[in-house]
Amino acid sequence: MPTMTESEQGARTTLVELGARVRAWRARRGMTRKALAADSGLSERFLADVEGGKGNVSIYSLEAAARALNISILELLQDAPRPALVRVQGLLGRLDDGQLDQAYMLLGSTFGLGDSLGREQRIALIGLRGAGKTTLGAQLAAQRGLAFVELDREIEREAGTSMNEILLLHGQAGYRRYERRALLRIAEDHADGVVMTTGGSIVSERETFDLLQSRFYCVWLKASPEEHMSRVVAQGDMRPFHTTRGEDGEIAQGAMGEALDDLRRILASREALYARADAVVDTAARTARQSLKDLERAVPAPTTPN
Repeated sequence: MPTMTESEQGARTTLVELGARVRAWRARRGMTRKALAADSGLSERFLADVEGGKGNVSIYSLEAAARALNISILELLQDAPRPALVRVQGLLGRLDDGQLDQAYMLLGSTFGLGDSLGREQRIALIGLRGAGKTTLGAQLAAQRGLAFVELDREIEREAGTSMNEILLLHGQAGYRRYERRALLRIAEDHADGVVMTTGGSIVSERETFDLLQSRFYCVWLKASPEEHMSRVVAQGDMRPFHTTRGEDGEIAQGAMGEALDDLRRILASREALYARADAVVDTAARTARQSLKDLERAVPAPTTPN
């Protein structure tokens, strides 16, 4: 008998969980399967398969079942809420995104939801490529006598292969799993302090960014799009921008303009997320020495003398 792949096993687990939730909501509503079938327009046989974790479940059938249960499809897919949680969700539903971020941090610090012990001595630098994360991070670590780590390299170490291979073999979901494992390991291995650089896109993954903020003091190194671009060009690494080069290897002027537009869009889409950092250091029009001084002032003082 052939064994299921990891993806197939995950899908099977999801179907079983989904079936259990449909069954639980039906019981909560006091509905027989026959009554649910009549109200939803779905067959009893189909509903039996769904509740048994079998069958081909479409989004339309889930919506029909949810309507018959007098709940939204999101409620069906979420864990059954507790009464107190419903009240909190009602309150949070009135807040905008910025207020929700503040509420999350307040709840985390008040009730100890994150591993805050030693957090302020573990410094994580976030921001786009070209902000100076590697240069300033290495200098700050040397100054404080701390280890300096690059999250990308630690992810590769966790997976035992290169970034490109991780994405090729495991996709974005697999990459994020290794990323979270690496974050947890770094926090554990460097409980007394570390300086770490992160990839620019880490803020786009809410769960990962929440994990990062719960265990590291985050500093956003920012600069203008033009300055980001000039530094990236100087480094000779145009990722993640799509550019074309001429026969002489030089980047065409039109491609430079497109790359700068790409960079502006990326920065605009992430700006509110980067702004969730504990501190912001603007490296635009600043020398490396000036930016290092700014960074020193932005992070908590060491707990022990060097």
